[in-house]
Amino acid sequence: MKYYSTNKKINGISLQNAVVKGLAEDKGLFMPDTIKELPKSFFDTIDTMSFQEIAYTVADAFFGEDVEANALKKIVYETLNFEVPLVHVIGNIYSLELYHGPTLAFKDVGGRFMSRLLGYFIQKEGKKDVNVLVATSGDTGSAVANGFLGVKGIHVYVLYPKGLVSPIQECQFTTLGQNITALEVDGTFDDCQRLVKSAFMDADLNAKLKLTSANSINVARFLPQAFYYFYAYAQLKKMGQAKDVVICVPSGNFGNITAGLFAKKMGLPIKRFIAANNRNDIFFQYLQTGEYSPRPSVSTIANAMDVGDPSNFTRVLDLYKGSHKAICEEISGATYTDNQIAETLKACYRENNYLLDPHGACGYRALKEKLQANENGVFLETAHPAKFLETVEQIIGEKVEIPQKLQEFMKGKKESISISKEFESFKKYLLNT
Repeated sequence: MKYYSTNKKINGISLQNAVVKGLAEDKGLFMPDTIKELPKSFFDTIDTMSFQEIAYTVADAFFGEDVEANALKKIVYETLNFEVPLVHVIGNIYSLELYHGPTLAFKDVGGRFMSRLLGYFIQKEGKKDVNVLVATSGDTGSAVANGFLGVKGIHVYVLYPKGLVSPIQECQFTTLGQNITALEVDGTFDDCQRLVKSAFMDADLNAKLKLTSANSINVARFLPQAFYYFYAYAQLKKMGQAKDVVICVPSGNFGNITAGLFAKKMGLPIKRFIAANNRNDIFFQYLQTGEYSPRPSVSTIANAMDVGDPSNFTRVLDLYKGSHKAICEEISGATYTDNQIAETLKACYRENNYLLDPHGACGYRALKEKLQANENGVFLETAHPAKFLETVEQIIGEKVEIPQKLQEFMKGKKESISISKEFESFKKYLLNT
């Protein structure tokens, strides 16, 4: 399958080049030429299939033309060596728990898949010394770093905003060593993202270094996130609750919800989506006005959603041919303050004995407010609450048990390099490393 840029100046790019490049030379994001619709027979029997079987079917539609079947199957099955359960919370509301992977966040799916697919292409080409640049507001860094840890020929640079990720999130990518370098940027997530994008656009830098991205701007990162939407539907169908399905996605850089929209285009019977924002409600405002007006991000207790200029918005526009009307027909929005997020988290715990993380709290609240009586709602619980330990404990007034996986990360020694938010400083660092 060939890929084109959302800026329309580049097309006919192979999957391999799209994955390795990360970002198109015209500064657009890569999109597949076609989105294959899956057959009715697949959906008729989806509730009898395992997560890995479902994911392989979807992966084959995305990547089967470009990756050998046995290799693709191996990548999928190695990526998804953990469960993604759908848990009933209250009434017609369900939580899709995406935090049972190695770093306890939804990005384990995309991060692990991409690391393996990139490794496949690097081995195929016989290339070495590929540099992966990833900006993170928390969970992306840990998922990507752990996905690529120890992979020969690849060095990962994780850029994160100083003081703006939780201590537990930070220790998941600053304590690894080996081929992982953590860069602590004196700025916001948007600054980190800008540095990564600028690096891809710098001719001098790219002439001397082989660069790629592991953010959701990379097709190998965001497309695999479609897997768990299909699996959520399969679990609903097994429960007899697969009619009029509404999915609410806590949204930051919009890679996750974009993957869900791809799933819908492939035939997954989702009635509609809700994009839940914190105070960084650029998309919500777009829905109201039809105007996209990015602005500097603000810090919130749902820090992974602190994005003032969501990269994947261009993909959403592309999917719907720029039609504000078409987007509004399938996606609605919600936005919440820190106080509203906190009160929702606390109430859900007290009333339902279900502990949310701050991002999941946004999704849960949006469903409670916007779900109709005849609909079945699923919100994405994107990370384990313990990853936001101080915040969650302060809200509920109780200690939160830290999973063993996180405890192991916390034993390591933090190693990071402080850099400014100025691109020339970042460029100089990369060239001299």
